[in-house]
Amino acid sequence: MAVAGSSLGYIAVEGTEGLFRGASLVVDFRGIPMDFRYTDPIRPSRLERILYGNALDVYLREELILESLIGAVEARPTLWICREPDLVLPLKSLTKGKALFLSPSTHSPMEAAGEVEHSGEGGVYMVQADSVSAPLRAAFPDQTREDEVRQIAGILVEAAKTMELLEPFGRIQKALTSLAEE
Repeated sequence: MAVAGSSLGYIAVEGTEGLFRGASLVVDFRGIPMDFRYTDPIRPSRLERILYGNALDVYLREELILESLIGAVEARPTLWICREPDLVLPLKSLTKGKALFLSPSTHSPMEAAGEVEHSGEGGVYMVQADSVSAPLRAAFPDQTREDEVRQIAGILVEAAKTMELLEPFGRIQKALTSLAEE
């Protein structure tokens, strides 16, 4: 059963065509927004690109955008979910909480909601969040213990009873598009 006040935090950080931006959305287990934060678009100058070199992308995504979003969020979620696998470790480190990368899969559904199966690669698991959909691909930081993976899977199963787990990423994308149009 969900703990009162349980929520999920979604983080998206983009870097396309030399423009970087990000947003976070915290929702309760019904998908109702509790907190939304975003960064203004960042377009590095030619000089910054030269000075930072290959480190520019990491600096912008992790230190400027991710740290800014996490620092601004007032509603602290039970679990953070990102859609960029390379942000899982910095996200877990910054929040000092539970974090994972979550994406759809094309696997056949498993027997029952709550089943967890190691995919054979690093900290990647298949998690059956509901009884009918394909399992979700969940990537955890490498040092994540098996019992923590199962605990997080339980959180996902509980939330999946009343919401579509990946849908908030679509809302974040639409919000960022809307903000860019204004």
